[in-house]
Amino acid sequence: MRIRVARPDDAAAVVALRAAVYPYLVRGVESTHKMIANPPPSPGWTALVAEVDDRVVGWVSAEPNNTTSTANFGNINLLHVHPEYRRRGIGTALLAAATGHLTPLGVRRVRVWAQADALPFAHRHGFEPSRELRFSALDLDPAPALPDPPPGVRLRPIAELDPHLLYAADVASAVDEPGDVPVDAVSYQSWQYDVWDNVGLDKTASTAAEVDGEIAAFSLVKRDGDRMWSDYTGSVPAYRGRGLARLAKTAALRRAAAAGVRVAYTSNDEANAPMLAINSRLGYRPVAAEWSCLADLT
Repeated sequence: MRIRVARPDDAAAVVALRAAVYPYLVRGVESTHKMIANPPPSPGWTALVAEVDDRVVGWVSAEPNNTTSTANFGNINLLHVHPEYRRRGIGTALLAAATGHLTPLGVRRVRVWAQADALPFAHRHGFEPSRELRFSALDLDPAPALPDPPPGVRLRPIAELDPHLLYAADVASAVDEPGDVPVDAVSYQSWQYDVWDNVGLDKTASTAAEVDGEIAAFSLVKRDGDRMWSDYTGSVPAYRGRGLARLAKTAALRRAAAAGVRVAYTSNDEANAPMLAINSRLGYRPVAAEWSCLADLT
């Protein structure tokens, strides 16, 4: 077994590994290739793989969290090992490599996500569970019915929008999103990389609800074949309570279904009651849970 920096030509193997561990996540080979070949613009991002007999059996990425005002906070993302290769020290080696990368960058507190069966592993390494994340799925055959938009509300594919306006709506809607740290320092450059220029973003299915020329709510669709991920659905605070987030998400789901998507996935913090209620009304069913786990680095 060896740990090494991920290469672009690992993309297909990484996606196959992810499908074995996280069948409810959606990121295709093309977008994974781009992420490795052209990393996020924020400094400090890295991705590592574990290899056994030239087979990729583990993955982790790590980065300082540059989307929050909380100082010295970092993320260890998608640390996972193929089920056939567990209990050999591979996860521990990946975690050590990730924390070893973050510590010299000034990260002092770090978050990792863990499935239920990985919580003992997290605890052994000094991580304590913090928040629960619910993953849900929706069969789009048939897609949910679309109610008539209220007077003055226009549904538009985001392909027709100025991305700077969508960025502003995204930032405004995310400020009070429940989580371990606030999402209150997202630069346009970072947002453009993560959202607008993501090769998986379906700009025709992704939908915004516009009121008097302003983006009031939106729902983003990232797609891989006949599977999609509801990347983020948000409502600008001034327009909440009007059902616009549900309207935008329903329209996005229907547009994705019309383009051949058959199943939609999403995730929500268990404290995000409004969004969980929307998903329940749309027919989503829970399929998995993960927990954020926090630790201090020394």
